[in-house]
Amino acid sequence: MVQDLDKLTGSSSCPSQLAPASGSNIVGKFTQSVRRIVQDVKDEGTASGQTKEEVIETNERLRAVRIRLEESYDTAKKSLITLMTKYTESKSTRNVFQRYNLLKAMIKEVIRLETQYWTLVEIPKQEKQETVPSFVLRACGIVEKSQKSGEGVKSTAKIAEEDEKKRERIDRLCDMTTAQIEAENTQMTNDLYRLLKKYTGLRNLIRELKPLVN
Repeated sequence: MVQDLDKLTGSSSCPSQLAPASGSNIVGKFTQSVRRIVQDVKDEGTASGQTKEEVIETNERLRAVRIRLEESYDTAKKSLITLMTKYTESKSTRNVFQRYNLLKAMIKEVIRLETQYWTLVEIPKQEKQETVPSFVLRACGIVEKSQKSGEGVKSTAKIAEEDEKKRERIDRLCDMTTAQIEAENTQMTNDLYRLLKKYTGLRNLIRELKPLVN
């Protein structure tokens, strides 16, 4: 398993050959493995035929899903960074059996996230002919269902606070033209698409760790 983890991380098992790596370098290595050219969605104003109420609703959906997905992305990223840090520290353990047990415990802690559906969200694959906006909205529907299943009970104060913030957002959008909201939605769609791809890359990496402890 030690050798397998070395291969997966692309590092040497020899401590002297392992350069110190910062969290950003580690995450950069992960995200590079799944980087792809992101298509730009052309802004066509109100060509979608949606009413102002509908584009405002879409804006709210994109915003809420981005926040939810960023939380899951950060959870997965921090977990993998912690794994890499502990993995590097474990190289000082000379006893191979002790190191094996240490690595096994580390990996189990990471893949445990896979069993917590409210912690990590399952993102669907993009169909070959599926456009970026269609894929993002389909992913939004899945994330929204996951959020409803895992949400805890909110206090009255929390609900009131969220309602107030929502009213402020809606007021801001109501002061904008439909075309302006469409343009903002286009940018949010592109940003969310990139986040979906990065998040999927981390999820795939976590899945690759499973066989190492089986």
